[in-house]
Amino acid sequence: MLYEIQTYGKDVLRRKTNEIAVIDDTIREIVSNMFETMYAAEGIGLAAPQVDKSIRLFVVDLSPMDESEGKRVFINPEIYAFNDEQDEYEEGCLSIPTIREIVTRPTKIKIRYQNLVGESIDEEVDEFLARVIQHEYDHLEQTLFVDHLSSLKKSLLKKTLNKIASGEIGVEDSENFEL
Repeated sequence: MLYEIQTYGKDVLRRKTNEIAVIDDTIREIVSNMFETMYAAEGIGLAAPQVDKSIRLFVVDLSPMDESEGKRVFINPEIYAFNDEQDEYEEGCLSIPTIREIVTRPTKIKIRYQNLVGESIDEEVDEFLARVIQHEYDHLEQTLFVDHLSSLKKSLLKKTLNKIASGEIGVEDSENFEL
């Protein structure tokens, strides 16, 4: 089942997310639907708030860009360490169609999360996967990638952001892989 992707201006993108207490068939169905929705929108990552669910969950699949990276599910994630080295990369977002901007992020993180069978996983992640995880994790923290931009850059984007919020620009207007 395809979910409707929530776009900039929708309250759910700024709402606190709740821990998932039990990983059951309901959660597994949500995950399956999130992957289906992400693929239909040609994304490589999707967080629960983007599909109107205020829970601590996101999915990632970098295989369109890196065949060694497949489907990954992050339940109740916590990024608890960032390295000092940072890099810049142009990011886009399914919830902010048509806008792509350079965002600076740490190149390596440590993250703790649960998988679909409830196992607790602790890992160090680097490079592009670390960037995608940080982008999706931000959604769980009520942060959008445009929040990382300078005040000047945000003011230059204000007109487009208002068009997205009003529905004049939608998800179908995006192109290329979005996070």
